[in-house]
Amino acid sequence: MSTRTPPRGLPLTAAATGLVLMATACAGAGGEASGGGERVVTVATVANPQMEDIESLIGEFNDQHDDITVEFVVLPENQLRDRVTQDIATQSGQYDVVTVGTYEVPIWAENGWLLGLDEYAADPEYDIDDIIPTVRSALSYDDQMYGAPFYGESSFLMYRKDLFEEAGLEMPDRPTWEEVAGFAAELDDSDTAGICLRGVPGWGELLAPLNTVILTHGGRWYDEEWNAHLDSPEVQEAVQTYVDLVRDHGQAGAPNAGFTECLTTMAQGDAAMFYDSTVAAGNLEDPESSSVVGDIGYVAAPVAETDHAGWLWAWALSIPSTSTDPEAAWEFVSWATSKEYHRLVGEELGWERVPPGARVSTYDIPEYQEAAAAFAGPTFEAIENVDVERPGLHPQPWTGVQYVAIPEFQDLGTRVSQEISAAIAGQQSVEEALATSQEYAEETAESGGYRD
Repeated sequence: MSTRTPPRGLPLTAAATGLVLMATACAGAGGEASGGGERVVTVATVANPQMEDIESLIGEFNDQHDDITVEFVVLPENQLRDRVTQDIATQSGQYDVVTVGTYEVPIWAENGWLLGLDEYAADPEYDIDDIIPTVRSALSYDDQMYGAPFYGESSFLMYRKDLFEEAGLEMPDRPTWEEVAGFAAELDDSDTAGICLRGVPGWGELLAPLNTVILTHGGRWYDEEWNAHLDSPEVQEAVQTYVDLVRDHGQAGAPNAGFTECLTTMAQGDAAMFYDSTVAAGNLEDPESSSVVGDIGYVAAPVAETDHAGWLWAWALSIPSTSTDPEAAWEFVSWATSKEYHRLVGEELGWERVPPGARVSTYDIPEYQEAAAAFAGPTFEAIENVDVERPGLHPQPWTGVQYVAIPEFQDLGTRVSQEISAAIAGQQSVEEALATSQEYAEETAESGGYRD
């Protein structure tokens, strides 16, 4: 995937938010552990179940690399993005490996902040050609991979088959948002929310699912001349649909709920539907973390005016150009994104927890095919159906679905999400939220030099 932005430097968007970042008590990048000659690899990673599995299995890596010590800095998604962006942009070099996504990789690679991985990944044992092509492309810049995918994802609708059957309802393979709203109203009761949707602010939190709703309703952030359209009737309809749905039939505390909170709600049987990342399925089918194993159905992302509506994302492991020991960093990255790691997860933690959407060979493992029978097909189909060039009804001057692929979007998207989250909380109307958001978008296009 390539981004098309004006030729200029990348602003320090994390600093622009006014965030004060606390120093982490961890070893310096690529440095030696105190009192010894070990090589220390400091990994900044997101606090979600798939990434946390790496920590629980690191003993296997240690057994194979007794000269390397891996130290994890595990952060919530929004904090991770702010802290890693700050570190990378200022060239501080706190981290040897950073967890980043399809949004950051091409932009940061263009700025020289990440090391290209093709030379490292040329080892036949790593088998770079086994990485799912669409995911590899999304993590590349100028035809070189800069992020090794830990897992890839799209989005789909998860629903309680048992509750639908009890209510005499039938979920279509390709539901519309109008149908989803009707189901949510029918199934919402004092014990079970009709649907769980993200409401917590964050360009990678609330806006991830909401952007797909905007796009399928015919809305857009900008046109090809970088005129903002967040106050258009199409965006108004899409956001009103989302806000009304989560306010009327969503989970309690929606303005503070992100992916993790909604996943927990669904896994505990407290919601009838959940629209979010395809990666959630592995946890919902894990008996150790879910009370609804076998009760969940998986169908395509809901639509309005488009044929498809899912996003494309991959959490990847990248090596900052400031790392003083990139070889040790690659040892960890290659292990954590290898075929062998997928088998290790299956054998030690359960086959339903193998990172999905990263390697083709994963879908040929008999044990995985059996464990993931309910969601492997819908996940693969969702990823294949994404059109990152034109995901909505209109052409766009960037590549991407659930974000605008410009550096300023971290700040812009977060500010817009705060306005919409306030509408979910009942603090303002959707019209007011979008009027303010339109001003933010216009200011960004002007100050960023996107408009002549």
